[in-house]
Amino acid sequence: MTQIANPLLQDFDLPPFAAIKPEHVVPAIDQLLADSRKQVAELLQRKDGFTWDNLVLPMDEMSAKLGQAWSPVGHLNAVCNNAELREAYEACLPKLSEFWTELGQNRELFEAYKALASSPAAQELNDAQRKVLDNELRDFHLSGIDLPLEQQARYGEIQKELSELSSKFSNQLLDATQAWTKHITDESALAGLPESARGQLAQAAAEKELDGWLVTLEFPSYYAIMTYADDRALREEVYTAYSTRASEQGPNAGEFDNTPVMARTLELRQELAELLGFAHYSDLSLATKMADSPQQVLDFLNDLGVRSKPFAERDLAELKAFAAEQGCADLQSWDVGYYSEKLREQRYSISEEEVRQYFPVNRVLDGMFQIVQRLFGIEISEEQDFERWHPEVRLFRVQENGQTVGRFYFDLYARSNKRGGAWMDGARDQFRNGKGELVLPVAYLVCNFTPAVGDKPALLTHDEVTTLFHEFGHGLHHMLTRVEQLGVSGINGVAWDAVELPSQFMENWCWEQEGLALIAGHWETGEPLPAEMLERMLAARNFQSGMMMVRQLEFSLFDFELHGSQGQGRSVQQVLDEVRSRVAVMTPPAWNRFANSFGHIFAGGYAAGYYSYKWAEVLSADAFSRFEEEGVLNPQTGRAFRDSILAKGGSYEPLQLFVEFRGREPQIDALLRHSGLAA
Repeated sequence: MTQIANPLLQDFDLPPFAAIKPEHVVPAIDQLLADSRKQVAELLQRKDGFTWDNLVLPMDEMSAKLGQAWSPVGHLNAVCNNAELREAYEACLPKLSEFWTELGQNRELFEAYKALASSPAAQELNDAQRKVLDNELRDFHLSGIDLPLEQQARYGEIQKELSELSSKFSNQLLDATQAWTKHITDESALAGLPESARGQLAQAAAEKELDGWLVTLEFPSYYAIMTYADDRALREEVYTAYSTRASEQGPNAGEFDNTPVMARTLELRQELAELLGFAHYSDLSLATKMADSPQQVLDFLNDLGVRSKPFAERDLAELKAFAAEQGCADLQSWDVGYYSEKLREQRYSISEEEVRQYFPVNRVLDGMFQIVQRLFGIEISEEQDFERWHPEVRLFRVQENGQTVGRFYFDLYARSNKRGGAWMDGARDQFRNGKGELVLPVAYLVCNFTPAVGDKPALLTHDEVTTLFHEFGHGLHHMLTRVEQLGVSGINGVAWDAVELPSQFMENWCWEQEGLALIAGHWETGEPLPAEMLERMLAARNFQSGMMMVRQLEFSLFDFELHGSQGQGRSVQQVLDEVRSRVAVMTPPAWNRFANSFGHIFAGGYAAGYYSYKWAEVLSADAFSRFEEEGVLNPQTGRAFRDSILAKGGSYEPLQLFVEFRGREPQIDALLRHSGLAA
């Protein structure tokens, strides 16, 4: 009887969030995996040769069906985490891992794909279909199809354990973030904090039925203290709690420690790489990326490091001199954000708080939609009638010439039991199914912005505006695809180091006068951003960009060296310390445990791939330079970008698509110019 009632086993257009309960998860996944295994076995019984329609398409439909059930579960686990859901989600991870390993090592399935790829029928396939077959054959090799049986079994065990470790890392980080709060009853402790930040802390206290103010480690709260609190001891206390999360240091030392999780993860990744014939995990990671070799990545990062370190050193010297003038002679990590904001205010007469008044959330959304409507020829409208997982969630429809091309959810604000950071995830991918119907894409766009306080709308910092544009760029890549093959539609099959191109590309409009005219307006009066404020913002654009560049390079080099030969025989912290000694200008305290909360590489798919942000930034800055030449809201240039980059998904190599749009190979000049690091 329960079978009929399980919402995850029904066909639905959008996920029925209200109906999905933790007890539905395991039975639904068990049922779907059993059905899928049966289907694969039946597929392989054909004796009359394989075609796209009798092999790839049924496999795609099977994985879309599994994805339809699993996607809302994974999503809810990230945005509405609770013990029951977490348990159900984790119970399924090994089962799913086992299933995908089994498929990747299914010799008959591999032979079927190989036979199709070399058959006369393959000549009839289009470029996207051929790319799918190439990727599939490559992925069979990366799944251990060539290994002897006992090594295949070991491969499966490693993958299973890695998926469990990734989830454990995420959970411990979420639990550690939630475990620490500071209750403040004396308002004088909050001197320096703007009204909006105090309101947010008061709201957090009220939600826990406390009087006064509650400081948490959710990012908006942490950021407000680090940027504005005059009380240096408070900044140090909050910094200490935040930068030792999920470690053996700090106020909750050892309670949610990710150190053993990281060590085990790295050990298994290295074993996996060697099993597949690679020297290091970084080599395995690059097998599906745009970069040719680990050396090319390291040269790229080190070259950027050499170019930007002098700028970073100058930034830090200026900051130290300024802090000393203000009475702080020994600048520490918990002082950097505070004095940086003060110096920015002094030098450019501009404060984050002043700028925020011009970015009420709805104005920003409307303006962002106008920009993409103009550039890409689409219309965006809000839907009212749909199932939400939280009252603040919104849903939008994207249309072209009156036809729907996709939909997306926005979940914009920080709250407890929600994973930190910002991300785009596919709720559903575009493909043409066996009945000939085009299944349209749906995206989840998730951020952790400062929520509205009292009767004011949510006012975004300019950084938050940039984050919104970034995630929306991923969403557009997912939704504006014209590819109809599941494996390469949207962001599927896009090399990971090129996947950040559309997202970083979209950030440019947050800095352009024509873009700002559309997204900015005072929340009370609606008056546009004053010209002189825009000038001050643009002047301040590259404030401390040297320090920001070396910080990103520190993360990228740390990740890449950790997964390469440089990581061998050294602890995670040793690798990080060594990278910092070369590229960082400000070294955090010895007890800082940044790595223990670096979810991107331990729980987010960026292992030996964090360099992708910088790599793709070269592509995005150079792509945008064509708009600088032809007009930043030029619809022809916008259509060209859509046709070459967004529409084609993973159906061609990214370099080929870039050259198609730009007319030449990428150059680093635009990135250096945009970052204020040009000679």
